[in-house]
Amino acid sequence: QVQLVESGGDLVQPGGSLRLSCVASRSDLRVYIMGWYRQAPGKQRELVARVTTFIGTNYADSVKGRFTISRDNAKNAVYLQMDSLKPEDTAVYYCYARFFELEGTDYWGQGTQVTVSS
Repeated sequence: QVQLVESGGDLVQPGGSLRLSCVASRSDLRVYIMGWYRQAPGKQRELVARVTTFIGTNYADSVKGRFTISRDNAKNAVYLQMDSLKPEDTAVYYCYARFFELEGTDYWGQGTQVTVSS
């Protein structure tokens, strides 16, 4: 089994920045996809950004130009730099991963709360 451990969620004012981190409990696996989803109250979980090995990076239209995703392959970690935060970015952010050796299995973190409010 693999655990994804997230950190970095917090309360921040509009226009502020936060950096989310997620590390997988096993570094012996090769990451296929690693990224971030979010779920706001009363809404469905949605993709924020993800990095797919050999393919590249994609972002939700709502965060393009403001959020930057990056991966550390040696640590099986993924980061989300969030700038120019807006109240509508308020949500629980979930780390997501899929590994080549564990084909067909999706792994999720426990979630970290991001609140953007003055």
